Amino acid sequence: MSAPEAGEHTRPRTADRARREYTAALLATAAGAAALLAATAQTWASGQVAPPGPVAPAPVELAAGDVSPAAAAMGWASLAAVAALVATRGWARRGVGLLVAVFGAVAATDVWRGTRPEELLRAAERQATAAGDVGALAPAPVWPWIAAAAGLLLVGAGLLALLRGGGWPAMSSRYDRHSAARTHRSDDPAELWKSLDSGADPTADPVAPGSVPPGSGPASDENAHLKER
Repeated sequence: MSAPEAGEHTRPRTADRARREYTAALLATAAGAAALLAATAQTWASGQVAPPGPVAPAPVELAAGDVSPAAAAMGWASLAAVAALVATRGWARRGVGLLVAVFGAVAATDVWRGTRPEELLRAAERQATAAGDVGALAPAPVWPWIAAAAGLLLVGAGLLALLRGGGWPAMSSRYDRHSAARTHRSDDPAELWKSLDSGADPTADPVAPGSVPPGSGPASDENAHLKER
């Protein structure tokens, strides 16, 4: 197999792999952000406060915002980053990937810090509506773990975009009609693949700068006027 033929067979595989990576990063970022927001909307721990004297214990519940206040904010920021990954390209997309990884790391760290027993006890003492001793707190068995896993998923998606995002397809290059114009025809397979990827027809006759494309101009306007009559 000659070198041009080898390049012709390798280019589609490279483009398919880039599209798969791009799709995986978008889905992972969206899923991580959604899971983080869902988990931080729940109650993460509950317990009781025993006031002094013959008084019934008062319940106390800890929401995610009381335990890990930064986690929800990182979820909203990661959700906005999904649109940024679509709208950017090259180094700008790599920068967005770095931000997503930072968002996930901050969220996971905040969940780990806030769910430690001593931190839960402090949070319960701040939220208690009655003076007394805070009894044993019962952490939620699922939601903190989901939030931590969502943070790690965002870290992975962000690192993927940081390392590989520069070669992923860009929305503007695919849908911008002006960028698809060709001024010459080439028989180089690499140039043909570039034309197909940008949406241009490599078999069409080139249009010289300043010339009138077929089907337009005074003659076509006159024909259209006669048809209207």
